[in-house]
Amino acid sequence: MNIQASDFGKVAVLMGGWAAERDVSLVSGKAVLDGLKARGVDAHGVDMGRDIVQVLSEGNYDRVFNVVHGRGGEDGQLQGALDLMGLPYTGSGVLGSAIGMDKYRTKLVWQSLGLPTPGFALIDNLEQLDEAAELGFPLMVKAALEGSSIGVARADNPKQLRRAWKEARACKSHVIAEQWVEGPEYTASILGDLALPLIRLQPATGFYDYEAKYQSNSTQYHIPCGLDGKREAELQELCMTAFKAVGATGWGRVDLMIDPEDRCWLIEVNTVPGMTSHSLVPMAAKAAGIDFEELVWRILAQTLDAQKEQQ
Repeated sequence: MNIQASDFGKVAVLMGGWAAERDVSLVSGKAVLDGLKARGVDAHGVDMGRDIVQVLSEGNYDRVFNVVHGRGGEDGQLQGALDLMGLPYTGSGVLGSAIGMDKYRTKLVWQSLGLPTPGFALIDNLEQLDEAAELGFPLMVKAALEGSSIGVARADNPKQLRRAWKEARACKSHVIAEQWVEGPEYTASILGDLALPLIRLQPATGFYDYEAKYQSNSTQYHIPCGLDGKREAELQELCMTAFKAVGATGWGRVDLMIDPEDRCWLIEVNTVPGMTSHSLVPMAAKAAGIDFEELVWRILAQTLDAQKEQQ
């Protein structure tokens, strides 16, 4: 299919929003906007506020490139509004966005399908802290509705577990505890029906937290990831299965870990990944011979296919 920039019409690149990841989203959005403009697309940056439906309606946009990370933009709310407006948009629909944003329900889906994911427990109250502790220490405590490792902490004992739970609850999210997995972390970027080369993440200290993702220059990204071709292909297939299992479509990322026994453990899905200079999807795409401008073009082109299906 020979696509011209004019085929996209007027494009709103949505960024910002009101979630904890707002600052990262603004950086991602600026990069996407510049990439699309470089390819001749009539793209316009829009900082998403609560009046987004009115703004898009008055702006006479033809489609949306969504780079709003976190709640409001990545959890199905924006997707539902765009569906009602009849505006094509990048990434997953309402269902895939809502499930993918919720780490707890993502793991429930994976568990029900027999896909490997670390043991976990929901912590809604103090009494459930004891149930979580039965998983064994150390534990990862996570705010289930946040991204970018916001509201995530390691707990090595009951006291730390309680403190981490309280801190995660401050994110106004339900909280899960997850069995700690010792071993390297990998990520598989998804572009349509293609799983891009795996990246092995090596933070200088601790785990791949917010600082390691966006602020540290000492985090190492290994691509090629160091696995043999057969093993990497197996994990790419597993990640694609995990991505589709939650209803995710279009593009995104699946994070996983490998323990000392060479067992793979699925960690989470990201349906609106970062597009900053430190971000993993552009890095994986580059390794596959896809530069940033081509990457954002391909993601946006997916909206043309979705538009045809709706007609």
